[in-house]
Amino acid sequence: MIDPRNRPALIGSVIAGVAAFVLLWWLGLSPLLAWLVGWTLPAFATYGIDKRQAQQGGRRVPEAVLHGLALVGGVIGAWAGRYVFRHKTQKPVFTVVLVAASILWGAIAIWSLLG
Repeated sequence: MIDPRNRPALIGSVIAGVAAFVLLWWLGLSPLLAWLVGWTLPAFATYGIDKRQAQQGGRRVPEAVLHGLALVGGVIGAWAGRYVFRHKTQKPVFTVVLVAASILWGAIAIWSLLG
């Protein structure tokens, strides 16, 4: 369960991500690149929120949410959040998910360039 005090920040980061996607696509960026940049914002912000909650002993963001954000396209933000906030670096499952998401989105990018 996500702490109700964190909901505005999480919802705001998702809205910012969607807005960034729409704006970048409207400005002519490829849909794939706009999607990845758009989901980078909420992934990065969510890692920061979870790190703050961990430090303050508050309710944490579920790990499934962090994994899901990486898998839907926020892999760049998840990697950045992991290292900027020094968060989830000791959990091997996060490395596995981020590597898998990187491979997935790398393959999608290659497929979209070739197709």
